[in-house]
Amino acid sequence: MPPDEISKGGGGRFVPAARPVRVNNVRMSVVRVALVPGPGEPVELREVAEPELEPDSAMLAVELSEVCGTDVHLQQGRLAGVPYPLVPGHVSVGRLEKIRGRLLDVDGREFREGDRVTFLDVHRTCHACWHCLVAKASTRCPARKVYGITYGLADTLAGGWAEKVYLKPGTRCISLEGVDAARFMAGGCALPTALHAVERADVPFGATVLVLGSGPVGLSAVALSLMRGASRVLCTGAPDLRLKAARDMGAAATLDVTAHAPEERAAWVLDETGGRGADVCIEATGSPAAVVEAMRYARDAGTVVVVGQYTDHGEVSFNPHRDLNRKHLDVRGCWGSDFSHFYRGARLMADAARSEPWARLELETYPLARAGEALAAVASARVVKALIDPRA
Repeated sequence: MPPDEISKGGGGRFVPAARPVRVNNVRMSVVRVALVPGPGEPVELREVAEPELEPDSAMLAVELSEVCGTDVHLQQGRLAGVPYPLVPGHVSVGRLEKIRGRLLDVDGREFREGDRVTFLDVHRTCHACWHCLVAKASTRCPARKVYGITYGLADTLAGGWAEKVYLKPGTRCISLEGVDAARFMAGGCALPTALHAVERADVPFGATVLVLGSGPVGLSAVALSLMRGASRVLCTGAPDLRLKAARDMGAAATLDVTAHAPEERAAWVLDETGGRGADVCIEATGSPAAVVEAMRYARDAGTVVVVGQYTDHGEVSFNPHRDLNRKHLDVRGCWGSDFSHFYRGARLMADAARSEPWARLELETYPLARAGEALAAVASARVVKALIDPRA
């Protein structure tokens, strides 16, 4: 059931309500949230009524939630069909505060109140439609809904920029007992997305991989490509703090795209790859022009994976003969991730040694009252990774 709005403040102001309150003469607890009221509007702080639990649902007390590029696109109105107002934050970590009924993990074990978990932001994938059963492409399931993106405040309390998140029946949770919450969130939503991209790339042992883009998805793609068997990973992007982060993640060499023209970038790639081009190029920039660059930077008979085009930033032209067919390229799109990527990413972050590259990332943590500031920092690439701590 949707939560009733209690109070709100605009432009970063917050008008507190007494706790608990009465809504329709019913005594109810309230939850502080930071939400996006509409496309192009600033983040607001509000208090909303805590929803009642349905059978086999739960309430998660949030410890940390992510601020990512998708949240920037949501606030800017670049995604279609967004149910404003909504509470962003589609990947979060927290403790199960209340459970009604049973909540099971993928192995059939029952969660208990107090357990630390994360949850798959993708919900309601039907596993019964043509896309799920025939095409084996569950990320294109038409029933698919996403916490903090396609669930709005009218649906329920469904985003992590809040003291609590309502976990609807059928939500897939993964235990994070013994896992450092900050390290897990250093991977965040970018980790399963990058894992999917590297899986799609089928990186050969000993390959040279070029990652275009030094944002969170690109950074995870650098580390995962090395784990997959690449001998060298190159990274292009900006600004300097993110290129440094790419080197910390294992990139052998980096290039600032803001300081070099496209032809200079192409010459750099050839110089770094013995004149052939990269065996695999992973585009993780969000810039349409970077897709063409990825095709041009790949070697003949190489592989290109496009994972950065989550938002429609416009069209771009290329020469099908010169850029694609004559090069005998394998070009693959990559949309989102599914439970398998999320689960394997969580298991990776539970391994202290293998998750060590993500421990090197600089994290900036903001309270709910500064969620708008966190969003602006991500939009301007002033931070490598921003998190919301509703307890602060």
